[in-house]
Amino acid sequence: MIPRDASHTLSSLAAGYPVLAVTGPRQSGKTTLCRALFPALPYASLEDPDTRQFAQEDTRGFLAQYPDGAVLDEAQRCPDLFAYLQRRVDEDPRPGRFVLTGSQQFGLMSGISQSLAGRVALLHLLPLGIAELRAGGLLPPSLDRLLLDGGYPPVHDRRLDPAIWYANYVQTYLERDVRQLINVRDLAQFQRFVRLCAGRTGQLLNLSALGDEAGVSHNTAGQWLSVLEASYLIHRLPPHHRNFNKRLVKTPKLYFLDTGLAARLLGIETESQLATHPLRGALFETWVVSEHLKARFNRGLPANLSFWRDRAGHEVDLIIERDNRLWPVEAKAGSTITADASRSLLRWLDVAADAAAEPTLVYAGEHAQTRNGVKWIPWREWQPHV
Repeated sequence: MIPRDASHTLSSLAAGYPVLAVTGPRQSGKTTLCRALFPALPYASLEDPDTRQFAQEDTRGFLAQYPDGAVLDEAQRCPDLFAYLQRRVDEDPRPGRFVLTGSQQFGLMSGISQSLAGRVALLHLLPLGIAELRAGGLLPPSLDRLLLDGGYPPVHDRRLDPAIWYANYVQTYLERDVRQLINVRDLAQFQRFVRLCAGRTGQLLNLSALGDEAGVSHNTAGQWLSVLEASYLIHRLPPHHRNFNKRLVKTPKLYFLDTGLAARLLGIETESQLATHPLRGALFETWVVSEHLKARFNRGLPANLSFWRDRAGHEVDLIIERDNRLWPVEAKAGSTITADASRSLLRWLDVAADAAAEPTLVYAGEHAQTRNGVKWIPWREWQPHV
């Protein structure tokens, strides 16, 4: 197993809560992590038809098999389970007894909020981040290879061809699982919608335009987008809320949570394709945003990320609130350092004044430098702010 940065957080939470819930996209390593951290707990998958039938028809009898707890995979497949779990942990509140996993937020979070509030600790596990790849000796040799490989563990620990793996992932999970959640009748239309979303990664979200191009209503586009978000495939990054300047953009930006999946949906399969692709910069920015989300989630922290953009076009890709300061981060896919690249960061420093912390610019080059108070950090050496 590739060591995961979330291991320490999950172990700490297990010392204080009777139930742990680990959510994230399919194949992000949830089951592997939980079984490795809690080897003494028996394991049951609610994906298995026989196991699910037993849990649904006789929930009390199903849980009676596990007096000392268990790892219950894809727990949202049996909604009645949560109420019975509440009864069990209230009678015996020993910490770390039950570990639930789920790849779909709607079902899992609904069960937790209705029955297990105050009894459960939640951790979001996204695909591998740069720190985990680096520590495991798996960091790809080039930035373009990193963007194409993405972070899903099977691509790295089994050395699979990412183009083939992501094609299968789209068919088996995205088109089967997600489409069934929203009962899509026209698969081609849904496929088009998802690919249009990939083409908008790193851009301001215009739901009406997205729906028009996909041939669906504004409401349908919003519903489909919410399900993609609940399935940990996309993230809507909100604009920064503090009103430093009244002429601010108030629309969120759309990001995929994995560049390998986004690249596959865009039809990019090779480094040479990516090197000249018009969305290479957007994919690099997507990677920087997703790395920050991974770093925060691995610590058990909320996203707490935003971006800043005024109507004159000045934009900072990420604003991180930490220690009562605002840390600005910019992503540039170029490999050379130029004065123009840090212009928006310097504008932000003027606007935010005393609230602004040290600005960082992550770029595709090889040398770290500090210019005009801006830290330029090569992608290979970068460590996301937490």
